[in-house]
Amino acid sequence: MRESGATSLATLLALADSRLPIGGHVHSGGVEEAVSSGLIRDAATVELYLRRRVRTSGLVAASLAAAVCSGELTPARAEAEADARTPAPAARAASRAQGRGLLRLAKQLWPQQDWAALGPRPHLSTVFGMVGAASGVTPLETAGVVVYTTLTGAATAAQRLLALDPAAVAASTFRLTELCDRVAATAVTGLAALSDPLQDVLAQRHLDREMPLFAS
Repeated sequence: MRESGATSLATLLALADSRLPIGGHVHSGGVEEAVSSGLIRDAATVELYLRRRVRTSGLVAASLAAAVCSGELTPARAEAEADARTPAPAARAASRAQGRGLLRLAKQLWPQQDWAALGPRPHLSTVFGMVGAASGVTPLETAGVVVYTTLTGAATAAQRLLALDPAAVAASTFRLTELCDRVAATAVTGLAALSDPLQDVLAQRHLDREMPLFAS
């Protein structure tokens, strides 16, 4: 049981913190390849990409995490559903790499929890769902965290790659907060079944880059 709303807020802030040591800082969410391809050039095109990413990848991951948090999906079923919704092998690998990082942290924070069902390299959305349940946050709150991290991880990568004004990137993320709330609310109504071919292509093409700055 949570002692108060403040405790819940602190938990959510901690889970959404970009300093969470799950390896997210080395993943660009397709941004590095999008920049190289000329699809992202400035703050305006960054915002368009972020909007697209939240509505697609963010929604899918959030719906899976919310379903795990609520108990609607078992970890094994969630893993199969995540694979089915992530056509690009490179994107699946990136999700599992970050999932492994979050699982490592979760085992330290909630050692009483049985994490064995997740295996050694679970999808990030599956782990977020179990972390949400273990920490006592609701499926909607869990979905909100997943959507937010989908947004901010790519935004931070774009800022670094294009040397953008941090204030301009922050303003974009603020403008997208209402969208994030709507997507999180949609995520708890059922599993989202969609993909974004652009992000799949960007993820796979990234593997062919020489000396990339990001892992994905």
